[in-house]
Amino acid sequence: MPFLFRAKLIGLITLFWAVFIFGFGSGVFFHKTQLPPVPIGGVVNQELDRPGNVDFSLFWDAWRVLQEKYPQTLNPQEMVYGAISGMVKSLGDPYTVFLAPDQAEIFNADMEGEFEGVGMEIGIKKERLQIIAPLENTPAQRAGLRSGDKIIKIDDKETFDMALDEAVMLIRGAKGSQVKLTVFRSSWEEPKEFTIVRDVIKVPSLSWELKDGSIAYVKLYQFSQKAGEDFVQAAQEIINSPAQAIILDLRDNPGGYLEIAQDLAGWFLPRGQMVTIEESAKGDRKEYKAQGPASLAPYPIVAIINQGTASASEILVGALRDNRGVKLIGETSFGKGSVQEMQKLKGGSFLKVTVANWLTPNGELIAQKGLEPDVKVEWSDEDFDSGKDPQLEKALEMARNLR
Repeated sequence: MPFLFRAKLIGLITLFWAVFIFGFGSGVFFHKTQLPPVPIGGVVNQELDRPGNVDFSLFWDAWRVLQEKYPQTLNPQEMVYGAISGMVKSLGDPYTVFLAPDQAEIFNADMEGEFEGVGMEIGIKKERLQIIAPLENTPAQRAGLRSGDKIIKIDDKETFDMALDEAVMLIRGAKGSQVKLTVFRSSWEEPKEFTIVRDVIKVPSLSWELKDGSIAYVKLYQFSQKAGEDFVQAAQEIINSPAQAIILDLRDNPGGYLEIAQDLAGWFLPRGQMVTIEESAKGDRKEYKAQGPASLAPYPIVAIINQGTASASEILVGALRDNRGVKLIGETSFGKGSVQEMQKLKGGSFLKVTVANWLTPNGELIAQKGLEPDVKVEWSDEDFDSGKDPQLEKALEMARNLR
């Protein structure tokens, strides 16, 4: 699937690249003597469309010093990428990121749903590198990693204050190679080590099955274009089945495209009902409403969420809760409620920039705090190890009473 230029992205959290800090200033002094202006080699279009109120002399002075003094061969293009990354990093927003061409290729592969690695979404929350969601049927999931786990080390490198892009590149790798993760879970007394063999990761879109003969259990893994296409087929199959109620499982779903979340909401909500509200920094609001066939609107629904339920997932369950009173079961969601747009730049690079925040139809801000479940059900290590799923069991219990 090609990039959807300017499409609003509300995941995937793995590639919220953190980058080095860089600040532009207004002059530099060396031994109390201002450096004279000199031609800068290796760079073209140095002064085109320069903002009139910004003094870039510090940048160019630093550039000249590096060219004159640094003993190793410089790569001007990589230096430019680093400067842009630092400028973006100075905003303090982990979701506004610059993607150099090689990083953009990785991002595109992730959105296509196939890449090599261990198969998990990671992010930085409360200043710690955290597993947002181990993906279905991947080395990370099979190793027993869970949403909310803190990654303390990657091989022998401490992750404290590690940039997210560095963590991503350290964890990813070729099929058959190994990576050692030192992980801490809140229920453990000490961190544990996991040695994981990387593999080709194919992210599924969704699956569904009938439970108890009349409850459609729908597991949605991401909000990709393929997920939107596959949901159309699944919805038709559910309509033609004996299903009388639906369980929507959005655990460990890190998000994807807004348009897909809006499309899916249109199957559950009457046309014209609010799905989400986009609020800009200036307070301007744009409303997104259901536009689908509402073919699943007659079915009673319960939804399951956890710490890995993020962005598009939160938008969908927020819309179902506010419009239909759908009960949420499980744990507090991640709280990724900002809007990013992908801007294509020269040379195959991209800028993913935050432009607004998401609100639920009732005006609740999703960012940071997430959505609270109506029925809190934890999934303990003992349950996990023994194959029990108390969250799903509770959802089934509630769905039986809704038929």
